[in-house]
Amino acid sequence: MEIVKLVAETKAKISKFIEEGKSIGFVPTMGALHDGHLSLTAESVKENDITVVSIFVNPTQFNNPNDLKTYPRCIEEDLEKLSRYNPDLIFIPEVEEMYPEPDTRVFDFGHLDNVMEGKNRPGHFNGVAQVVSKLFDIVTPHNAYFGQKDFQQVAVIKQMVKDLKLNVNVVPCPIIREEDGLAMSSRNLLLTEEQRKNASKISETLFKACNLAADLSVNELRDWVVDEINKNPYLSVEYFEIVDDTYLQPINSWEENNVKVGCITVQVGKIRLIDNITF
Repeated sequence: MEIVKLVAETKAKISKFIEEGKSIGFVPTMGALHDGHLSLTAESVKENDITVVSIFVNPTQFNNPNDLKTYPRCIEEDLEKLSRYNPDLIFIPEVEEMYPEPDTRVFDFGHLDNVMEGKNRPGHFNGVAQVVSKLFDIVTPHNAYFGQKDFQQVAVIKQMVKDLKLNVNVVPCPIIREEDGLAMSSRNLLLTEEQRKNASKISETLFKACNLAADLSVNELRDWVVDEINKNPYLSVEYFEIVDDTYLQPINSWEENNVKVGCITVQVGKIRLIDNITF
């Protein structure tokens, strides 16, 4: 497991691996690693000759400066956790290395980034596309691994790969959950003990919603989920949408012929937690 901090050095090492005919797997992260990130790393190590993990808190995807400031950073702990999986390269650049000059690119994802997280966090997915496209250019992976917890992000990245005609296989991986069902997230570290205990109500409600789908209409179920979570004084639903899994268009009837996903964001104090469930 080798740590690299410079773009040029990383490209040189990757180039050598590719000359040797080795397949490259890539796991981009913002650090504060949990078992969800580590499951992506394990999958990459299993499926590729070389695995690269990046740790970079990308400033261009934060529309709230305070959110960027408080985002958890724990590099030493991250490296210790990664060492158990033995990825080949850990790329940890500074902001100046990734953005020697401002990235002014504007991506057009149509409907994909105008709903849910895109609607509530203007510019977020443009920042995600900026940094992921830069990282793909540096690492040139054959396979790139992303957690399904960030469901909308995966859809946006797939579209970006298509639009830019990149030769990268985007591999979505299942949500990893805590024992009480809460989706693993770096932001969970920022919750107080009481907030953390009550946050499990989010996944508990989504699991119940799956069982109620046979008896309630789409609109009725949407309202039930919001009301059920909002009963908890620690939680406030920002949005809950039931959409198709490709274009993120709202579902109006269970009879529609597509995969249906319920996507939610809940405010827990000052912390935003996201989750989703497939119906």
